[in-house]
Amino acid sequence: MSVAQKAVPRARFSACDPGGMSNRLKAATSPYLLQHAGNPVDWWPWGEEALAEAKRRNVPILLSVGYAACHWCHVMAHESFEDEATATLMNANFVNIKVDREERPDIDSVYMAATQAMTGQGGWPMTCFLTPEGEPFHCGTYYPPSPRPGMPSFSQLLVAVAEAWDERPGELRSGARQIIAHLTEKSGPLPESVVDGAVLESAVASLRKEYDAENGGFGGAPKFPPTMALNFLLRHHERTGSGLSMVEHTAEAMALGGLNDQLAGGFARYSVDARWEVPHFEKMLYDNGLLLRFYARFHGVTGYEYARRTVEETAEFLLRDLGTAEGGFAASLDADTDGVEGLTYVWTPAQLAEVLGEEDGAWAAELFQVAEPGNFEHGASTLRLREPHPEDAERYERVRRALLAARGQRPQPARDDKVIAAWNGLAIGAFANAGSRLGRPQWIDAATRAAAFLMDKHFVDGRLRRTSRDGVVGTTAGVLEDYACLAEGLLELHQSTGEPRWLADAITLLDLALAHFGVPDSPGAYYDTADDAEVLVQRPSDPTDNASPSGASALANALLTASVLAGHDQVGRYREAAEQALARAGRLAAHAPRFAGHWLTVAEAAAAGPVQVAVVGPDAASRADLLAAAVASSPDGAVVVSGTPDADGVPLLADRPLVEGAAAAYVCRGYVCERPVATAEELRSQLG
Repeated sequence: MSVAQKAVPRARFSACDPGGMSNRLKAATSPYLLQHAGNPVDWWPWGEEALAEAKRRNVPILLSVGYAACHWCHVMAHESFEDEATATLMNANFVNIKVDREERPDIDSVYMAATQAMTGQGGWPMTCFLTPEGEPFHCGTYYPPSPRPGMPSFSQLLVAVAEAWDERPGELRSGARQIIAHLTEKSGPLPESVVDGAVLESAVASLRKEYDAENGGFGGAPKFPPTMALNFLLRHHERTGSGLSMVEHTAEAMALGGLNDQLAGGFARYSVDARWEVPHFEKMLYDNGLLLRFYARFHGVTGYEYARRTVEETAEFLLRDLGTAEGGFAASLDADTDGVEGLTYVWTPAQLAEVLGEEDGAWAAELFQVAEPGNFEHGASTLRLREPHPEDAERYERVRRALLAARGQRPQPARDDKVIAAWNGLAIGAFANAGSRLGRPQWIDAATRAAAFLMDKHFVDGRLRRTSRDGVVGTTAGVLEDYACLAEGLLELHQSTGEPRWLADAITLLDLALAHFGVPDSPGAYYDTADDAEVLVQRPSDPTDNASPSGASALANALLTASVLAGHDQVGRYREAAEQALARAGRLAAHAPRFAGHWLTVAEAAAAGPVQVAVVGPDAASRADLLAAAVASSPDGAVVVSGTPDADGVPLLADRPLVEGAAAAYVCRGYVCERPVATAEELRSQLG
């Protein structure tokens, strides 16, 4: 008898009787899990109870991992998880576990590594079959409801896996143990290999070889914003004077293309084509935090007006669409609207004319490259600017506002409103930095509100929690990126405000990270989970920078920054820890610089000193000109702090007296300081 034939009698619950299920996801705080709470599938959240149930029934675990904004996660949910016949197969033969990858990046990391090892690729939705002990023996991503060339249907896969478990469980268990052993061996600490000047030059050369000279960016489709690689190249240019052309081309292509929402601001996660025309429409907090900071710095280096406009629009998007009442920032906006990808965002020439009238509609169609038959589905087009500076700026703003208002009447994408500590750290740092550079105190205020919420609500019993929703903190422990990225953001905020609290809180997070995440006997190497976190089949440790900084590279950056901001008793310890971490990244930076962008930016800051500027004066007004010059002229990665001499809780201002009773600026590189200066002109000269 086949598994399909005997499935229904073996089922604990009938898929036709949802009331028989405990509907365990109903109490979840994750919007992604809540999306699946009404499925006929008998979902379990990840936990000891689910694994114990698999052991009790002696059946495999079907692990499904995704996130709320994921288009293909929605597709598979509609095709398979909402289908009662498919649910019957799943319930009869598996313990089904649903995981939000954003809430549990540790689980996602372990099984994504297994998926990539088995298939050579990864992505979401991720579909893994595990032993009752959690060891993976078969992994993949999206499976269709009907077979395709080279791919079984999801139901066929379910039957095949269930039959294999019934007939040869020992073989599957043995294979799973071998997979875990292989992954454990491959995930050991990187060998010590310092990131020196030769590695930095080699990384620039490697990026130049992978550079898309026609369209900007690196590689082909799909094309993700290479924000951290651009940050590295920008810092390298500031230090050496080379590498800016790749940054300029890519920054303009992304800002003017369909990747950037030309009406509401904010960048989509990636472009499905190589020309930045058609985005995958989900908007993520981490992308926009990273890009906000990058474009603010890029504007400071180049002075390009479109870069300033991009900063303003991205900041506006974050505050308007991802800001929460509690002060933090929500995780994402969905790729789909009412189940249709791009429904909110795309236009036809007729729709433009309907909103704007014939004359303005035709002008907007030319401006935004909207023409028949369109570059998207059903003859519609994404909006893309032809030139960075529309000739009629007043008309452009009027048209843009009218189209945005009309678009606001359309159905809108759903928002994943959970607050993630690491991603909020990126946003806090971006708003603090951009607010200082562009003179926007309201952005610094937004960063301050978010930081207060994170430290007041997410820091519980002396440790950091990863997520909250509606002001209620979850139970998931913070991972390394949470501690490190939040510390980075707080250190930026300390510099923008001069408030000692944010320095003290950052140091608390760094000390906890050093105490709980290090790899024993491998200085500078770090696990992604704490030493007292839930034990998985493998303890994840991934140093590569992907869509956001790795926890290890973010920690290295925060340690380097703290080494010149903290008190004298801590400087040496943090500098040594930063150098040890960098010494683990040399091989990665040399061989795969696109996946070591944040590491390389840290190395550039270290090569420059890092630069420190302390501005002292009796009051804010007396310091204003010097502070503005310091912010505008310091290289990215420099540390700038302003306040009164010997201000409590601000070690960088200690022993920095006024000069003849007037405000002064002190510039240091590494541990070597220049004479204090009293004018903005002298300060700009010292900073070069």
